[in-house]
Amino acid sequence: MPPIDKRSRAMPSKPNILLITADQWRGDCLSATGHPVVKTPNVDALAAEGLLFRQHFAATAPCSPARAAIYTGLYQMNNRVCRNGTPLDARFDTIALAARRAGYDPTLFGYTDVSPDPRSLDPADPHLTSYEGVLPGFTVGQLLLEDDRQWLSWLKMKRGGKRPVTTIHRTSQEGPTGPSQEPPAYSGEETQTAFLTEAFLNWREEQTRPWFAHISFLRPHPPFCAPEPYNRMFAPGEGPKPNRHPSLEAEMAVHPLAALMLPMLPQSAFVAGAEGRVCDWTPDEIDIIRATYYGMIAEVDAQFGRIVTALKESGDWDRTVIVFTSDHAEMLGDHWMLGKGGVYDGSYHVPLVIRDPQAKLSHGRTVEAFTSATDLMPTLTERMGVTALNHQDGASLAPWLAGETPADWRDHAFFEFDFRDVVGNSVETAFGLKSSQCNLSVIRDQNFKYVHFAGLPPLLFDLKADPGELVNLAEDPAYLSTRLHYAEKLLSLRAEHLDQTLAYTELCDTGPVSNPKL
Repeated sequence: MPPIDKRSRAMPSKPNILLITADQWRGDCLSATGHPVVKTPNVDALAAEGLLFRQHFAATAPCSPARAAIYTGLYQMNNRVCRNGTPLDARFDTIALAARRAGYDPTLFGYTDVSPDPRSLDPADPHLTSYEGVLPGFTVGQLLLEDDRQWLSWLKMKRGGKRPVTTIHRTSQEGPTGPSQEPPAYSGEETQTAFLTEAFLNWREEQTRPWFAHISFLRPHPPFCAPEPYNRMFAPGEGPKPNRHPSLEAEMAVHPLAALMLPMLPQSAFVAGAEGRVCDWTPDEIDIIRATYYGMIAEVDAQFGRIVTALKESGDWDRTVIVFTSDHAEMLGDHWMLGKGGVYDGSYHVPLVIRDPQAKLSHGRTVEAFTSATDLMPTLTERMGVTALNHQDGASLAPWLAGETPADWRDHAFFEFDFRDVVGNSVETAFGLKSSQCNLSVIRDQNFKYVHFAGLPPLLFDLKADPGELVNLAEDPAYLSTRLHYAEKLLSLRAEHLDQTLAYTELCDTGPVSNPKL
């Protein structure tokens, strides 16, 4: 296949851009991909008129690192946002700064969880006391921070009376609570998702030129609770069971990282008012959480439906490129774990649907190839007609949108996880490692998954025989050649993706020359 000429797939008009991230949404939780329980009619309809990427992976976890990869187009190994609270180096270009160069005023509804570079701020600047900063380049349309204060103030205005407090997420107001399908103290029209949707719709009415909006929905991120009618929309036990070993002890025996992490997960991080450890919840309680999570997804899908309806009624539908995805996924009981992080696909496989009204050849199609969160920035910069100011680890998805199949597309997914604790050194102390050794890299294709740790033993899973990732083959003599193959492939990948920004430039007698073969 000859090289793709980007000019041949250039779109004729400057579109609106709508980038939606729904926090902690699993890639298998779409009815469009065949989930037996979850119903997502509005995202499904977007896929029917757009392009559905079935094997799309986050670049890392948790929130700040995962978003940094989306916003910069760089792997964690290059953007170096390792944990929530790690600053984003100010020298990196971002999707918001690129949008400004393209003539947009990119506007945020929600949050980006970007910690600012402290070297550019005064030590007394209050922005240095929180990881919930706004990505450079964005105008704030409506902020939503972790303590919910903006949403709670909106609820007060809607209801009158006293301003609600954060205990509003509890499904029981007396004593410790557990997983429950009882509703919290707000309705389906009063959710954080509804709050951000309403803010975006009001803002869109005011726009007189092509716009760029980023809606960063909080849900289905915990706490796991859903208002009526979503709270009982799905029955506990319906659908797939978690992939996990029969006992916690067997799960912990797979790897030292599991042995450290699993007993540490607190119930309070997932259910408001709960006390105890996640690993102590019963299978029935995990079933309740899974059913509640499906309901939370249905609520986000319904609010997304409001956005689609408004875009169609206003005439913006066929002028707007829509990207619907998530920052990272949710373990949902797999491997005795809730939340995100670690090595398993449950944390990293996320949805991606793109609808470009001009890219009609892609409408209703699916892509089975592996795609990455780092692909979003190069895709959107190309669509906006600008170029990133530093190298990109991701690749533009424009060929797929043009109905083409790139000849040299990747045959694997790659993601990373950094588990250092640079404040308390708890992880470093537990393992006897330096902070720089507390990280892992994953390469996986259709057949195998290899996990390389900087300071701990590796993992190897045969995904054909063991799709649940339960049996570690890394030390099996029969698989040593397989392990070596994937270790070498991972090493080559990391070598290829070292920062190339100035490596592509050479000073000659005529001045700087850059003519790389890309």
